[in-house]
Amino acid sequence: MNGDAHTARTRSALPALGDWTTFDGLRALQEDRVGPMLRGAANSPFYAARLDGARGLGDVGLTSKADLRASYPFGMLGVPKERLATYHESSGSTGNPTPAYFTEAEWTDLADRFVRKTVGIGPEDTMLVRIPYGLVLAGHMAHWAAMRSGATVVPGDCRSLAVPYPRVVRVLRDLEVTLTWSTPSESLLWVAAARAAGHGANPFPALRALYVAGEPLSGARRRRIEEIIGAPVIEEYGCTEVGPLASDCVHGRMHFWADRVLPEVYDPQTGELAPEGTGQLVITPLYREAMPLLRYNLEDLVELRYDDCPCGWKLPTVRVLGRLGQGYTVDAKRLGQVQVEELVYRLPAAYGVLFWRARAEHERLVVQIEVPGGGGGKAAALLAEMIAGELGVRCEVGVVPEGTLVPSGLLSRRLDAMKPRRLFGPDEDWDNAVVRG
Repeated sequence: MNGDAHTARTRSALPALGDWTTFDGLRALQEDRVGPMLRGAANSPFYAARLDGARGLGDVGLTSKADLRASYPFGMLGVPKERLATYHESSGSTGNPTPAYFTEAEWTDLADRFVRKTVGIGPEDTMLVRIPYGLVLAGHMAHWAAMRSGATVVPGDCRSLAVPYPRVVRVLRDLEVTLTWSTPSESLLWVAAARAAGHGANPFPALRALYVAGEPLSGARRRRIEEIIGAPVIEEYGCTEVGPLASDCVHGRMHFWADRVLPEVYDPQTGELAPEGTGQLVITPLYREAMPLLRYNLEDLVELRYDDCPCGWKLPTVRVLGRLGQGYTVDAKRLGQVQVEELVYRLPAAYGVLFWRARAEHERLVVQIEVPGGGGGKAAALLAEMIAGELGVRCEVGVVPEGTLVPSGLLSRRLDAMKPRRLFGPDEDWDNAVVRG
């Protein structure tokens, strides 16, 4: 079979939005795919023994990230190695990496899920991909999906010294970029770099949507980015091992692509798995062949619901609540980054706060914000009041000069940028969290 015929067959086999009209129809679609997935997984060295005697997915135990690392590099392989098209690894840096590999046919599924956006991609678009390429899936996936949709792609890898922030600003403006794919933090760095270059309000007038993923995003920060840039922020949720898992609908609810990936929630205290509710997200990709995954525990805490949505998609909604081990204890209360971030970006936009950081000490939360111009004292007092009132912890909020939290050199010349963090533990070095020394 030639490549075109193989692709056409794969595309026709993949469900499209609208192929089912009820949740019962969705469940029937899922059930039709579980059997083939189990048979395919039996070809994997990892699952061959595990599936002996299994009568269905209910007889299969959880697959963990540790299992994937222990099976590095090809212990999960479900097809002849000659069929692989790409190999990827997660961005983790401890021990063996988490591998992920895909066939050419699976790339059709990856691209198809990526372009399921409320603001779509078309030939009239120019899309900046400002996500790491390297071994990580996300940059390559967006690049291929946009090209497949006819768009012009600008490969602006955010871990490359060849594309510093002044160059990003120039590209966004001169090429009239209409779509971007990045972390939420990246978009605020573009705004700061544009201001440093002397560009005023609305520095990127051609942008019509920002696709974001890769870090927690509070509702307040999303609204602030939209307000400053004047374009909608569309959030995606996914992982290197499987690709896109969910994205926003027109009503701002994140829908899980349950026609392609079967989701379950796991309660580690009881050991029970349920089709919906709150717990750790467990996934079974329904069209994965190179690296079958059965009941793979992502260890993300989520709330999954099969509720009707005005958008009409008969897909479950998912709220990502955090990842195991994230957060710090302050004054006997557990805090995560999104909780603090929500309050920072509730500050009136007139204060101009783009960047902040916080240190979670045992008895208090120490927060620093950059406030351009005047008004820093009022902004700090208001934020301290909100933190004390809504989070119920003792806090100290201070104002630092511009260029303290994001060095001005990062915005005006070549420096090697790291993925930024905002919340730190008491013994962590928060002065070396944006620029690699």
